[in-house]
Amino acid sequence: MLYIVVAYLFSFAVRLIWVHWAAQFPQFFWNGQLMINTNDGYYFASGAQHALWGMHADNPRIPSMWGYGVVALTTWLTKFTPMSLETVILYLPAIISSLVVIPIVLIARLFDKPLWGFLAALLGAVTWSYYNRTMVGYYDTDMFSAMAPMFILYFLMRSVVRFDLRSALYAALMIAVYPFLYDQGRAIVFAMGLIYAGYLIWKHADERVTYESLILIFLALTPYKLPIPWEYLAHLLVVSAAYWFLQRYRELPLRPLMTATGVLFLLFLILGDVFPLIWHKIQSYVVTGTTEEGKLHFYAVNQTVREAGKIPFELFAKRISGSVPVFFLAMLGYLLLLWRYRPFLLSLPLMGIGFFAYWGGLRFTVYAVPVAALGAVYLFVWITEYIRERRLAIALPIAATAAMLVPNIEHIVAYKVPTVFSAPEVKDLVALDKNASDKDYTLAWWDYGYPIWFYSDTSTLIDGGKHDEDNYIVSKILQTDSPTLAANLSRLAIETYVRNPHEKVAPKLFEKRDPNLLLAELESGKVKLPPKTRDIYLYLPLKMLNIFPTVILFGNLDLKTGKALYRPRFFVTRPLKKEGDVLALSNGLLIDFARGKLRLGKEEAPLRRFVIATLDRDMKIGIKEQNYESDGLYSVIYMRNYNQILVMDEKTYHSLYIQMFVLGHYDPKFFEPVVTSPYTRIYRLKR
Repeated sequence: MLYIVVAYLFSFAVRLIWVHWAAQFPQFFWNGQLMINTNDGYYFASGAQHALWGMHADNPRIPSMWGYGVVALTTWLTKFTPMSLETVILYLPAIISSLVVIPIVLIARLFDKPLWGFLAALLGAVTWSYYNRTMVGYYDTDMFSAMAPMFILYFLMRSVVRFDLRSALYAALMIAVYPFLYDQGRAIVFAMGLIYAGYLIWKHADERVTYESLILIFLALTPYKLPIPWEYLAHLLVVSAAYWFLQRYRELPLRPLMTATGVLFLLFLILGDVFPLIWHKIQSYVVTGTTEEGKLHFYAVNQTVREAGKIPFELFAKRISGSVPVFFLAMLGYLLLLWRYRPFLLSLPLMGIGFFAYWGGLRFTVYAVPVAALGAVYLFVWITEYIRERRLAIALPIAATAAMLVPNIEHIVAYKVPTVFSAPEVKDLVALDKNASDKDYTLAWWDYGYPIWFYSDTSTLIDGGKHDEDNYIVSKILQTDSPTLAANLSRLAIETYVRNPHEKVAPKLFEKRDPNLLLAELESGKVKLPPKTRDIYLYLPLKMLNIFPTVILFGNLDLKTGKALYRPRFFVTRPLKKEGDVLALSNGLLIDFARGKLRLGKEEAPLRRFVIATLDRDMKIGIKEQNYESDGLYSVIYMRNYNQILVMDEKTYHSLYIQMFVLGHYDPKFFEPVVTSPYTRIYRLKR
């Protein structure tokens, strides 16, 4: 207990380093509390708002309290403790994720080496990737991602070490509640269950406890296809009832138990869609290029998400163990564990999914961290078995763990993550909330969907979990040079979505007729639009400048062929120095004002225009424009207030985002500004 308490306090205290740093910046605070630092957190926070105060009643994608354990925990803590919702969502990741020290210590205790578990808990709780995804403010289900499977692993290992049914019961109950905590990890738990079954049959094929244990585990693993939360309750009741029955009727012969195990195993494979689920998880993170929906081609979002791409080996090793040398020590120690303690075979799925991160993306490294920590420390514990001097035998693993902690603590100190939004940006969304009703929609890129829910109480077409084919629609609106197309497509898309929020809008709109013809008719105004049932707002933030080339990718497609319509060119840079008529930019480009050229090394391209955009105190944008060649390839905008320079092709220059946010130009027939600030421009669609 002492080891667990000390390790937990250490884990929590280390996570306060970020709080100490972030507290220096007033713009990181809202409602008297630091804001969170992950976009997805606002999804669950919005669910808590709905459970607590009934907000987002017209949002078809709002999560229910019983759908996610994190929403339920947040709701209860906000309701029954003095903490505000902002405080709960800020600190809950550290409170929950630090519990990982418990199974780490207890696993080592199974083998009578509690000091090993304590030292591994210190390391595993703060290793690079686990910290990154469970730090204070990283409010997401990732707080359960490695912690909950480690509890399952502990009870499964305890079951095979002690070979008692009660340990299998605890494992089954933990498996039963696991989807409530972290539904995305079902494939990992399925794999753990299969290896557990194989291990027991390999080691104890003729023992009744083997089949009694497997009955409990398969009952817990098999989906019952019931509505939430009855699914979780049914699992708990069925597993508990089965345990009572097996305890009550100890005289049952072995063969009926074996038969029941086989039947339940088949049901698990069928109802759980085990292999298709595992394959789908793998495939969803390695897909690239465009995806097909019927006869249409849409851009695949996974290739633009950094956490879903292949990562360099050095980064892979650091995320699992903190440094490359420690990673190799951890792998050597893990191999020793597999050789010395066969129950560690049950940890193979966690290590396997961790290694999949090398191809599938950095997010998966987190699963391997606690087991790798056990391996790294065990290597030195194993060495001490050959050291007779007791003090040296104790000092060696302690000193080694301290050394292995150093790169991880250095990373934590240097990991300066800002909050998702700054206070001025939140102020703009709160201003939108005052203008809009909860049934209204805000069209924005998916990165900003959940924060828009939380702060403005409006719904969105795409968001952090719904960024599929409908990305095309929002991208097309943001990059079109036609206000008519933007307005008509916005109304058509939202009213179509409202009528059936469970269907994707883009395939529904563009499969029925030639997509190019429909876009042309929307631009010309020939399409009869559905009746207006709510207001629609366009959210255009400053921070989208840096990702605008990525945003363009999704709408810059011929849906029939999947080929790009044009090659967009867009650079965000800063002025460095001016010598005569030549301005040097931070990305290496040179602007020759006298000759009207854009230069990079020996290459030159003609300029079309140079624009200076200045924001005054009334949030109006003044424009000064110098025209050059009428067929010039590039337009340049100097955003004076931000000291930023935008270099772009002509089509991008005329895009809705550049015109309406950067230059403040909008068609009053279709749009009216409702929020204008240095950080955001929000327009209401007038038709």
